[in-house]
Amino acid sequence: MPPQTFHGHIRDRLGAAIVGGVHAPGSALPPEPALCQALGVSRTVVREAIKSLAAKGLVSTGPKVGTRVRPAEQWNWFDPDVVAWQSQVGLTREFLQDVQELRRVVEPAAVRLAAERASGSDIAELEAAFAGMTAAVHDGGDYVGSDLRFHQGLLAASHNRMMVQMSKALAALLRTSFEVSTTQPGRAGLSLPLHRAILDAVAARRPLAAERASLALIDSARDDIEAALATTAARTTTAARKTTAARTTTAAKAAKAAKAAKAAKAVSPNGKDKAKAAPRGDRALAAKAPR
Repeated sequence: MPPQTFHGHIRDRLGAAIVGGVHAPGSALPPEPALCQALGVSRTVVREAIKSLAAKGLVSTGPKVGTRVRPAEQWNWFDPDVVAWQSQVGLTREFLQDVQELRRVVEPAAVRLAAERASGSDIAELEAAFAGMTAAVHDGGDYVGSDLRFHQGLLAASHNRMMVQMSKALAALLRTSFEVSTTQPGRAGLSLPLHRAILDAVAARRPLAAERASLALIDSARDDIEAALATTAARTTTAARKTTAARTTTAAKAAKAAKAAKAAKAVSPNGKDKAKAAPRGDRALAAKAPR
């Protein structure tokens, strides 16, 4: 494995462990020698990984205090790696709610500006993205990629430099949100008219209608995410019940087998219960009696 890739692998392992709660905020990571031994890497690799995690806001380092995990509020949630680690360890309701609230604050305002400022090339880009979404629904393909392209196109069409920069930062968060909201069967197709309403309002230069259409789409996505979370929770509960039932059955079988073995052990080789066999003293006397 190339050094850079190896460093990235160790960074990902430590990052996922932090985001997943293995190392809680405020706690210290194991000392450098212990990390080297546990991960099977050199100090150079560990130091580079820690440096990268510090740049992403996950840890802080200092003399005599070692490397400590920072509070989650201080992590760079716009960093694609941090978002990827959260996805890897499990998307929480709180995380997805934060994403939806951010979308509700940013996107409607950007869409309203897009309806006032979008150029012909901006509209063409939105049409191309929408065509990709439609094709993915009907013929299969990367729906999420086209969906992300559509929303980034709206932010770019606002012609606000801060919004354009935010589009790059939001990309990982939006992709994660779209991946969850479209897991329900048929939801991608049902969202097409909502996207079309935004596009038509922007093209017609109707800012208020565009803003309302954006809010309607985001609220619909929120409902889809809630449905997806409920489905996941139900599956988890069902799986847990099946596991518990299987363990109970196995334990019952083991207990039954142990009972049968104990009963078999209490029976003599000739098939008679030892409790009913002649006392030891009687057997000895019988052996000494003349024949």
